[in-house]
Amino acid sequence: MRLAFVRYGAMALLGLAAPASLAAPRPALEMTCEPAGLDPEQVPRAFSAEVRGALDAVVRAELSQGPVAGLSVGVTRGAERWVCAYGLRDVARKLPATPRTTYRMASVTKSFTAVAVLQLVEQGKLSLDADISTLVENYPARQWPVTVRDLLGHVSGVPTYDGFASSRNTKVLSTKAAIAVFAGKPLAFEPRTRYLYTTWGYNLLGAAVQKASGQSYRDYLREHLFAPAGMHHADLDVMATRDAHQAKGYRVLGGALRPSRFLDVSSRFAGGGTRATVGDMLAFGRAVLAHTLVTRETMGRMQTSMATTDGRLTDYGMGFATYPVRGHYVVAHAGGQPETSTMLVMLPAEDTVIALATNVEGEARRMRRLSIRLMEHLVDDAVTRREAYVADPVDAVVYEGLSRVASYGLAYHQWATRGPGALPPASDLPGAFTRVSALLNRKEIGRDARGALERVRSGHEPRQGAAFIHAGAHMARTLEKLHGAERLKAYAVEGPLAFFSDYLAACDAQQVPEPERFGAPLRADVLRLSAAWKRTQLPALRRVRLDEEKNPEPHWAAVRESVAASPGFHPDYSDELLRIADGHAWRKQPAARRRWLERAVELQPRGVDARWALAEALLAANPEAVVLPHLREAVSTPQGALALAPKNFLKRLYTVPSTSVAAGLLRAGVVLHPDAPELWEALAKREKSLGRKAAATAALREAKRAREAPRPVVAPAPAVPESTGASGAVPDDHGLEPAEK
Repeated sequence: MRLAFVRYGAMALLGLAAPASLAAPRPALEMTCEPAGLDPEQVPRAFSAEVRGALDAVVRAELSQGPVAGLSVGVTRGAERWVCAYGLRDVARKLPATPRTTYRMASVTKSFTAVAVLQLVEQGKLSLDADISTLVENYPARQWPVTVRDLLGHVSGVPTYDGFASSRNTKVLSTKAAIAVFAGKPLAFEPRTRYLYTTWGYNLLGAAVQKASGQSYRDYLREHLFAPAGMHHADLDVMATRDAHQAKGYRVLGGALRPSRFLDVSSRFAGGGTRATVGDMLAFGRAVLAHTLVTRETMGRMQTSMATTDGRLTDYGMGFATYPVRGHYVVAHAGGQPETSTMLVMLPAEDTVIALATNVEGEARRMRRLSIRLMEHLVDDAVTRREAYVADPVDAVVYEGLSRVASYGLAYHQWATRGPGALPPASDLPGAFTRVSALLNRKEIGRDARGALERVRSGHEPRQGAAFIHAGAHMARTLEKLHGAERLKAYAVEGPLAFFSDYLAACDAQQVPEPERFGAPLRADVLRLSAAWKRTQLPALRRVRLDEEKNPEPHWAAVRESVAASPGFHPDYSDELLRIADGHAWRKQPAARRRWLERAVELQPRGVDARWALAEALLAANPEAVVLPHLREAVSTPQGALALAPKNFLKRLYTVPSTSVAAGLLRAGVVLHPDAPELWEALAKREKSLGRKAAATAALREAKRAREAPRPVVAPAPAVPESTGASGAVPDDHGLEPAEK
């Protein structure tokens, strides 16, 4: 069937104006939408006019900040479908983005490869436990077997890009040549002992698909994945397959769009070498949720997070990032390459898919933020969910624990009852409740708040007996039996305190056995925090974000007054206020920018993001001395101390556009962490780039001192995704980074 499009300009969407509360401050981008009912295989229904208008307004509000080329957005919920494209696929030629526009999929390709592998496993042509060296001729055996299963979950030890040259290929490579790039490199670690996100590992899987199927990787995907899923425009991203609908890629430099550098993706064919439309992405997502490509049992295993040998979850299954977000079990993958940023989010329990693709690279944060906002509209009754600002260090750990128990419990319960998943094996439910009470005990937290926070952040993992998952899922089952499924859905919106308060009431009303109850100190904390939380709620902002308001100023007095009712525990407005500040240009509106940054710090005086952003702004016109107090205040809570630990401090510098500002932050950082050689080395590089040779030499001398000094023995850090790229850019992004688990 020939595809037709409907064009809309200004603020119109199917005859609707965007709601005033979400009106974009800049002129709206032109939009092209896909009419409902175009796919003869799925016969989708259109969302209601109200929902379409709200979705459009959310996208426009996001695109109102920062340079924009093209963005295509697609969502489905059950049989309902909405696909629209905004802006330009080719800026120079002023060609609009449309639903037919194809984008590089980048690492979303890994999900395609994983499904192909599991199809062949189901057919008996591949074994998950086969050593990859027996399947790929030019990849030699290592000192440990590297299995197909290990590669699917990024726990194989196969390394990732190790420099600019290895991640920026410009030549066409065959499968054999693509593997030869890294075949001689040793494993980074013994398989299953760590997590290391690696596109090279997925190239090995692509070669295994070719060996087991007897087809080229391209032919296999087209016949066994793209065609059955209804991905009509998906293909390998090579010059021969590009057509007039392919988006031209851009990067942001100095606040303006510039053409992307050329990258030939044949070097990462199975890890990031395909292209598709957002409609194709939706079709793949629907096929995943419907289990049409592999069986339900296989898909359940693919969506289950892997764990390291010491019992740490990796938040990645087989080809999918997978974890709870605000009580929803999310199955996702993102991608980032020159020319593109992509995001695919699936919610198995809610039968919902979100697909995003833009031809601007380096937009991972925007993709994540937009996906969360779309989730709120699709599955959370359009309610704006704000996290909590908690000033007291002990309360901060307690509240984070409550949030994690609620989110993991709700998500795993829904995924196991309405999706293809299963709860981890349980042997001691009373022990899980005892463990939760112990981890969230005020007296114990007070002795070492940072250590307590690290233990809380592992409360869902096998090494802790998955206590948070088992206790939280039992709470969800109990509340669903008592109040019904609709009430259970509401907790994703109302938050962890409502979930815990209702369970405490249910314990009394239903005479829940004592071993399935929490200790008295934790019960008292829940009731106290719940009362404080209720005092600070603003009904007028229930479905409104301040940064999406055309004029947020009229809300300021009410926000300030509500926070005053509970200054140490209230909704966290920092993200909204910082984005308002970002809307004011550094040079043209410095006073307005500074005012909103100071307001963010006023409301969240110990907030890491607020203090960091204000420190950046101050460094643009002030000496470093004014910055250090802000960062000291930011690290005064356990969360802040971890968020600004040396490795995380360096990650934050990736988004700092000014070398001089980054150097100023580093000068403050080495005062906070004088024994962190990585910070001294980073400072030396910045000082050298600024022409400060003496300062660079001094910093290197301090780095050497710090490296040679005895280091305290600490427990290994939790397994996290790792990837590298030139100038701090992440060449391939693994998935949706949870705002809160």
